[in-house]
Amino acid sequence: MNDSPLTTLSTGRPQPIPLSLYIHIPWCVRKCPYCDFNSHEQKGELPEQVYVAAMLEDFKQDVDFIQGRELQSIFIGGGTPSLFSAAAYETLFRGLQQHLKFADNIEITLEANPGTLEQGRFEGYREVGINRLSIGVQSFDPVQLQKLGRIHNSDDALRAISCAQQAGFSNFNVDLMHGLNEQTPDDALRDLNTAIAAGAPHISWYQLTIEANTEFYKRPPLLPVETEMHRIQHAGGALLAANNFARYEISAFAKPGHQARHNLNYWQFGDYLAIGAGAHGKISRANGDILRYQKTRKPEDYLLRKLSRSSKTELIAAVDLPLEFMMNALRLQQGFTRQLFSERTGLNSQAIEATLSRLKQQGLLHEENLLICPTPRGFELVDSILAEFLPD
Repeated sequence: MNDSPLTTLSTGRPQPIPLSLYIHIPWCVRKCPYCDFNSHEQKGELPEQVYVAAMLEDFKQDVDFIQGRELQSIFIGGGTPSLFSAAAYETLFRGLQQHLKFADNIEITLEANPGTLEQGRFEGYREVGINRLSIGVQSFDPVQLQKLGRIHNSDDALRAISCAQQAGFSNFNVDLMHGLNEQTPDDALRDLNTAIAAGAPHISWYQLTIEANTEFYKRPPLLPVETEMHRIQHAGGALLAANNFARYEISAFAKPGHQARHNLNYWQFGDYLAIGAGAHGKISRANGDILRYQKTRKPEDYLLRKLSRSSKTELIAAVDLPLEFMMNALRLQQGFTRQLFSERTGLNSQAIEATLSRLKQQGLLHEENLLICPTPRGFELVDSILAEFLPD
């Protein structure tokens, strides 16, 4: 008997929901003033071996969530995962594979800070199976890097990209922010042009937002006015398109064949396991339930706990599923199909038909060849679209 979480298509053919894994490494060299992630400044030697052992112990408690599926992708985020050695990740991967199978074409992404990398580390990461990097550059402008609290400079960022390529990484992302302190469109385009010239096949280009519980929230930088922000966004999108980058998600641009498979699984409402301090997971059960869960947030507590490192588990109510699905799927330029909605939520698509019709009449959604996606105007008003899916 196959006990995978299955959804039935109109043909009656069952389809397993794809499964990914998120791994959180919570330490960094220095907390950036804009960062609201679960990251903690490194104090003394990192507990690599103890933390890897804790994650493997944690994973054993979630093996029921696997439900016979292969792992399609892994994303290692932080914090600064590149503070950990290749040997630590090799031990972690071997331990994980005692409980589930990695797909033959698995994508394994590591977030990397240019200020913590050298050639030997890149090669070591490749050797243990990491085949994609996400390099946190944020800007190539030395003044902006200083204001953002980054520990690297522009030369470090370019060197990291070059070293990654020399180590054999043909698939990598460069993270860039726009809407920075007093940034002009020319400044933003200069950052994009530098990443393009360096050979990045994928660029995450997103607007700086001021989050609560950050230094920038207490002492906000002087951000561009709204009209200037629109000029930056439109000019940057045009530049990327002219250089063969397709915008496939609100802030993700990729050359052909370089879309982030792990992130696509998030946006298509797939399943993902989670280990590491503060990591979040989402799982579809064979009985139709969809769960969200979170791990213990503080690293010291995560390391000490033995019986359970899960701090919160909740069932997503059926009435909330349309919004939960749309919060992900409407980030995608290509949108979604009714079939995907039904597969991933277990709901009949009739549950959203009236809302879809209304949004199409308002010019915010468009449907062609069974794909429902935001119009150019709708892509800029995603929050307004999502409000239409709030439960009554």
